[in-house]
Amino acid sequence: MAVPARIKSRSFTRSVVALGVAVLGSFGLAGTAQAATNYVALGDSYSSGVGAGSYGDSGNCMRSTNAYPQLWANAHAGTSFKFVACSGARTGDVLNQAANVTSSTTLVTVSVGGNDAGFADVMTTCTTGSDQTCVNRVNTAKNYVNNTLPGLLNNVYSTIKSKAPGAQLVVLGYPRFYTVPGSCSVGLSDTKRTAINSGSDALASVLSARAAAHGAKFVDVRGAFTGHNICSAASDYLHSLTWPVVNSYHPTVAGQRGGYYAPLVSAIG
Repeated sequence: MAVPARIKSRSFTRSVVALGVAVLGSFGLAGTAQAATNYVALGDSYSSGVGAGSYGDSGNCMRSTNAYPQLWANAHAGTSFKFVACSGARTGDVLNQAANVTSSTTLVTVSVGGNDAGFADVMTTCTTGSDQTCVNRVNTAKNYVNNTLPGLLNNVYSTIKSKAPGAQLVVLGYPRFYTVPGSCSVGLSDTKRTAINSGSDALASVLSARAAAHGAKFVDVRGAFTGHNICSAASDYLHSLTWPVVNSYHPTVAGQRGGYYAPLVSAIG
């Protein structure tokens, strides 16, 4: 018996619709919607965005709208975002910031360790003291980084993981400050610049190891800053000694975008 034309038409239409749904589903465009990212940004001045301006009403925490966490949230529509990084934060302060991390958090970024190691005092000593005084102060900081900081980082990372076991934890490092030898004809000697850079390298080594031990992703920003740091041909990613002093040795707007945001995107999308 012949099948009526209108029934054939309906069957064909259903087949096309079913095929379309299957194809769209294979590309993630149908079916259960992707859960929105619940992002909490923790850390110190390198995460809050000191040096990049536009701090709004964040007070002494100096959270910039140009900082990499805000840039990432802006670029990912639907993100639930808590920005609690704060200038001057040490590991103990980040533990307090972690109160904002909950079981529903899906992404946490953090930079911490530089202030624990005495970053500000290192820079002051190297600016005002002799080459040997600078080298000695950096070596003291490196000893702290290698022997005391790991335990403090373990506490921070394990606390975050315990609060949000399913979240992706991303640890961001610190740049080398100088190109040595570079284009600077005044300021610190190459001996001091090399010593300060070695402190950044020591931090990167410990941060990377502790992050890996806790199942976190480490984003090493040193490569992104190369060629854009102080005394380089295009020294546009970092402030040198400047006014206001708090901006000194912190990323510029370009440094937050090119030195931090870009590597973060490369690491996690």
